[in-house]
This record gives sequence, structure tokens and C-alpha cells, in this order.
Amino acid sequence: MSWPRVILGVRRRGALKITRMTSELSRQDAVREAAASGIPSALADLGTLVRIPSVAFPGFDPAQVQRSAEAVAELVRETELFETVEIRTAVIPETGERGNPAVLATRAARNGAPTILLYAHHDVQPVGDESLWESSPFEPTVRGGRLYGRGAADDKAGVMAHLAALRALKEGIGDDFDLGVALFFEGEEEAGSRSFAQFLSDNADALRADVIVVADSGNWDDKTPALTVSLRGNTRFTLRVRTLEHASHSGMFGGAVPDAMMATVTLLATLWDEDGAVAVAGLTERDAETPEYTEETLRDEAGLPAGVSPVGRGTILSRIWNKPSITVTGIDAPSVVNASNTLSPEISVVISARIAPGQPAREAYAAIEAHLRGHAPFGAQLTFLDQDYGDAFLVDTSGWAVEAAREALHEGYGVESVDIGVGGSIPFIADLVREFPGAQILVTGVEDPHAKAHSPNESLHLETFRNAVLSEALLLEKLDARASQA
Repeated sequence: MSWPRVILGVRRRGALKITRMTSELSRQDAVREAAASGIPSALADLGTLVRIPSVAFPGFDPAQVQRSAEAVAELVRETELFETVEIRTAVIPETGERGNPAVLATRAARNGAPTILLYAHHDVQPVGDESLWESSPFEPTVRGGRLYGRGAADDKAGVMAHLAALRALKEGIGDDFDLGVALFFEGEEEAGSRSFAQFLSDNADALRADVIVVADSGNWDDKTPALTVSLRGNTRFTLRVRTLEHASHSGMFGGAVPDAMMATVTLLATLWDEDGAVAVAGLTERDAETPEYTEETLRDEAGLPAGVSPVGRGTILSRIWNKPSITVTGIDAPSVVNASNTLSPEISVVISARIAPGQPAREAYAAIEAHLRGHAPFGAQLTFLDQDYGDAFLVDTSGWAVEAAREALHEGYGVESVDIGVGGSIPFIADLVREFPGAQILVTGVEDPHAKAHSPNESLHLETFRNAVLSEALLLEKLDARASQA
């Protein structure tokens, strides 16, 4: 299939017309055909959403996140499937401020059918250094079978995969199906989901479901679908290191007085051993087998150049899925352009740790804090600020919904799905488990290993998107049919 270079964000109105099945088409065949024919409209709508710079981080324009929520809500209303479609916010308990706008839509189940909750988020990561982008980050551009743009994969594609699947279900079997559906399109996932738990509590009745599909993960590769069955937890905090009351001349006092940069570098180096593995007592590992994954594949997918060696020990996927990692993601220090012959009195760094499944995030944070306090060099004064916590997640793969999802993925992609772990974190899933303990949670996604989510030149593999939409549409049909089969 050929694609235009730029997604124009214009689609054929009336594309959501209900088409009744003929006797020649089964329900699944009708849904399959509707999903395939709806891809161009879905991509046009995705292009419209990508053009909205909905960055939810402090310091960015909150009006753009509101604009994004309104655009998503309008797309939901156009389906004419939902009894209610609203934009809502919740209070952030720690600050009392309102969180970013989310789209909430509901359709009640009928005749004993289950209810499915479809989750994705419409906020995006900041662009970063725009000079590293090969095309404008908020101008959706197609090249080489991929759609480039911030949010094109993470996670506005998740929003559109859900909506395109619902459109296909409606066109394939009509709008009087029995399946209950709730939509929750969050507006602050990239910024930490700080009002998420409160939002769940405030809207528990509307969001309660038998099955929850979280479309915010990835696939094994661009041809092989995956169900994410484990996620590492995370903790993130700011560390402030101080050694002087004020800046001093490095020539006058260097060699006798420890500056904050010296203390910070010395301290941070204790977090890893000579192999680059985490060296913090109290952090645990999960003992679980992993599929074959070569160093060559790692180099290709992560962009690891020849001559730079991987870090850690054990199989590569065990290091990513089942062991902790610690990364310094930010630093406040004199810049190169502003460098002077001065001993810095204070340095701040942001530390992000990924935590093996099975260990609570707060327990892991306590171990890291104790390690840093115990290894502070030269009596450096340490201050810990802005702690965030997200627990790990392990899926119960024995449920009927997991089997239905595997079948749908197989039918949609044409190959068997793979159960994968993910080294990243989706902390709010722990909130879903806590609020809805009886729900079966399926973590899926439209990303492939080359999507570069969070990085310059983020992109969506178009064929993967097509297969993901088809798979989810077939899953919805299976769940709707479940009531009549019971």
C-alpha cells in the first residue's frame, strides 16, 4: 500500500455509516472488512491529533492539552456509540490542583454481555532538541512506511486504534451490539499521572469493567504482536548535593576543598559495579526465563554503536525485564558555555530507577536513598526531593480474556502473539488493579522496537497500526459474542 508523504488530517465524512451484514459475510468477516476500509480515515484523524502539541509537563501551554482533549472527545462523539462523552479532571491529592483533562465515555452492557474499558493517553512527551528531528515534530509526515511525529506512536495511535476498532465493530455488525464499552483517554500520563488514582476513585462506577485494554505498550517486532505480561516498577527523585556555602575560586582552593561536582560524580559512580550492573543493596531481581534476544538485535533496536559494550550480567532480556536499572536523566550544573574556574557549591540530579517485578516501589526507593546516604563522600550534604513511585505489574495469564486477546492478535497479524516483559513502567496499572481487582487487564500497543517513543523522530509503523486495529476490532466482536455463547 502506498501512502502520501504528509497526512493531511482530512477524512471522508460519512465514513462511519452502518453497513448491515449480508448473508455472504460472517460477523468476523464483516468486522475485518470494515477495519481494513477504515484505516485511511483513522490515519487522517491521527494526523489531526499529532498536530496538537499536547505536552502536559509544567512550563508548557495547558491550553494545548485541553485542545487535544476536545478533539478526541469530538471523535468519540462522532461514533454515536456512547450514552455519555465528557471531558473531566480530578484533583491531584498532593497539591490540591486539578489534573489535566481526560476524555471519559460510557456505553452500558446489555443482555449479560461483558464491559470492556479501553485506555490510552492523548498527552505527549516534549520534543527535546528539535534540530534532531528530520521533519517537524508536530507535522505528521510519512516516509518509508512510517508516520513520523510526536505522539504518532505514543500514544495518540493508541487512541485511534481504539476508535478505529469501535468504528469497525459498528460498521460490521451494527450499533445495537450488547458489549458494554467505557473509554478513558488520559491527559497526563507522560507527566506522571498524578491525578490518575483520584480520577479512578471519582469515576469508579463509570470505569468499572470486566476487561481493561491498555494500549500503551509495544510488540515483539513490526510483524509479531505481543501481550505485555510484566512491567518493571519505577521511582524517580531529585538529589541535591552540597559541599560549600558559596562558590570559590578553583585555583585558590582546588585540591583541598571538595566541590559539589566532584562529590556528585564520586557518589553516583557507586550506584553501579564494574560491569555496569546496579550495585545497591536491597534491590531485588525476578527469576524468570526470557526468549532469545541477541546482542546484534539490541544494538539495532537501541542504537548501540560498535565499540560500546552492553552493561549488566545475565541474558539481555533478563537485564531489561527482570532486573533493576538506575539512570541519571537530568543534571543542574554550570553549562559548558558558562563554565568558569569555580568550585560549584551545589549540584542537583534527577535519578530514575526501574524496579524488578515483585518489589514495591517505595521499598526500592528506600534502598537507593540508604545507599546514597551511606556513600556520600567528603561529608557532602544530601537532600532528596520530588519523589515519585510506581509499582511493577505482573499479568495473570489464565483468564478467558487473555485467551481471546491471543486469538484476536493471531487473526489480526497472521502470526502467533508473544508474551513479553517490558523494561519500562506504566505505574497507573497498579492503580487499576487496586480499584478494579476483578478486572482482567490486557496490555497491548501499536509500537514496534523502532518507534523511538520519547525520542526525536518518533514514528508509527503503518502496517503494525493496521494489524493492531484489526486485532482489536476482532477482540471486540469476540467479547460481544460471548454473551450469546454463555
